[in-house]
Amino acid sequence: MTDLELKRNVEEALTREPSFDAADIGVSVDNGVVTLRGDIATYAAKSAAERVAQGVYGVKAVANDPT
Repeated sequence: MTDLELKRNVEEALTREPSFDAADIGVSVDNGVVTLRGDIATYAAKSAAERVAQGVYGVKAVANDPT
């Protein structure tokens, strides 16, 4: 799976999660490592975004940088 395909899969998974607004989260992927960036209001929502991204097939690690 390419990084571009993985990025799309993570973005799609994030849009299905009701705990936060996925439009506020930017996703980048480098060799299977996903970086999440953006503005997430609560720690719970930040944790949920990381959990969702980690659950996507092909993700090796998640760096969660939302503020």
